[in-house]
Amino acid sequence: MTTRRLLLKAQDLKQVLQRYLDRLRQYREALNRLNVYPVPDGDTGTNMTLTVESVVAAAHGAESMEQVATAIAHGSLMGAQGNSGIILSQILRGIADAFRNEQSVGAAQIVDALDRASTAAYKAVGRPVEGTILTVLREAAGAAASTDTPVGEDLAEFLLRVYQRAEESLASTPELLPVLKQAGVVDAGGAGFLLLLAAFLEEVTGEEVALPDAIFRAAAVHLLPSAGEPRDGVSGLRYEVMYLLHSADDGAGDRLRDAWAGIGDSIVVVGDGGVWNCHIHTDLIGSAIEAGIAVGRPERIKVTDLLEQAADETHHRQSAFEPLSEFATAPVGVVAVAVGSGIVELFRQAGAQAVVAGGQTMNPSVREMLAVVEGVAAETVIVLPNNKNIIAVAEQLDALTTKTVLVVPTRSVPEGLAAMLAFLPGIDPAASVIAMGQAAEACGWGEVTQAVRDAVTPAGPITRGDWLGVVNGEVAVVAPSAGSAAVGVLDALIGDGSEVVTVITGVDADAIATKEITSHLDEVSDLTVSVVSGGQPLYPYLFGVE
Repeated sequence: MTTRRLLLKAQDLKQVLQRYLDRLRQYREALNRLNVYPVPDGDTGTNMTLTVESVVAAAHGAESMEQVATAIAHGSLMGAQGNSGIILSQILRGIADAFRNEQSVGAAQIVDALDRASTAAYKAVGRPVEGTILTVLREAAGAAASTDTPVGEDLAEFLLRVYQRAEESLASTPELLPVLKQAGVVDAGGAGFLLLLAAFLEEVTGEEVALPDAIFRAAAVHLLPSAGEPRDGVSGLRYEVMYLLHSADDGAGDRLRDAWAGIGDSIVVVGDGGVWNCHIHTDLIGSAIEAGIAVGRPERIKVTDLLEQAADETHHRQSAFEPLSEFATAPVGVVAVAVGSGIVELFRQAGAQAVVAGGQTMNPSVREMLAVVEGVAAETVIVLPNNKNIIAVAEQLDALTTKTVLVVPTRSVPEGLAAMLAFLPGIDPAASVIAMGQAAEACGWGEVTQAVRDAVTPAGPITRGDWLGVVNGEVAVVAPSAGSAAVGVLDALIGDGSEVVTVITGVDADAIATKEITSHLDEVSDLTVSVVSGGQPLYPYLFGVE
């Protein structure tokens, strides 16, 4: 007879967190592919995984429920990355607050935890949007608190009901958010939250939850390139997967090699005596690992994001940041988020006291940003996030330090540089922030990049590998080349009152495309044009128009 399980103890909760992290790692790329925005960005699966990695690390030595709850609250906040990481941190902190003073937790405490989590998550979002993780969480909390919940209900029955309601809610997100319906996907954050409920249910039952395969499988295969499609540039295979494969079957290595042939390249499977060393470049991490499980036992699994690795190498090649002497010890200082040696130098020359390495696909965590803020001389620090996904992270800093932290919510590097020109360290910081915000808002900005996924946008259908022109944060141009995308962006940005255009070239800028851009600008009268080398990855061209 199956033993009814009514309570979870501290060590059980730690196991839930580990199960959740394992699930996020397994489905990280599938969650990333649910994102409907086609440009390279800090993706949901990556940000949620990194946030929970911080939680698991913080909880490693915790023994009591109070210690585990404290570790969850601290680890989730300090490790939060991007909007999805911030929302998830609020969910986990709500759970921690409900569990902190308990020796063990049952259905009643989980009802309280989900209610707190939903309240905290909605409060963390300036303008809550239904059809997102918020909806899935709220409806799961409602199912948990339903009046037919008996006191002392078996946790397996209780959690199954909550999980099933969350799965139904997730499946309905496209009906609430048209952009999801148009793309044929569900909300990525809601799918990530569903994995947390699955982890709770699996810990109680000891059985693997059958996830909604259609959702995750569609996300994984929806954007595979066609046979023979080129894989260069940002549209190339992103992940390196390596592991040791153990199997008593002498043909396991050959069968793995055959299975991998359909999902990647750079395939190496070598070994004998029941052990093979296996390597592949792929976009489908879960499939690469599952293929190994089908023929044996993978261990020492290592996954490397090749895109982020390349960008990290770019940062490391940058020299240590040395602020200009006149700004180095000022009581009011600016900390900007940036990547690319040229862009970093632009912020240095404009008077920044420090730079946090980060940007698109590299959203810094709260911990990383806090360390830089604490390290500068200024006691009042103005932060320029320079990316929409980093604004929410920056807004956590003031409560975590004795310094005063003010945030100018810049969404791009050109906006950040425009804000820097309005920075006056000698005036009241609040007045400076207002002036910097106004300068940022007055700056039109654009970007050119290459689509990393198929999508349907107001600019038209997009195929992976298309060149995209982003105008003030929205995809406005779809073009066959970087130069033509750039010209389209400039035409959208430049108006009768435009006076100054700044072109910031990235590591992938092309001399022919750059010439096309400057020749086009030469045809516009009364413009002052500056072309500077930014060295940023992924975006060959950034534009600021004032």
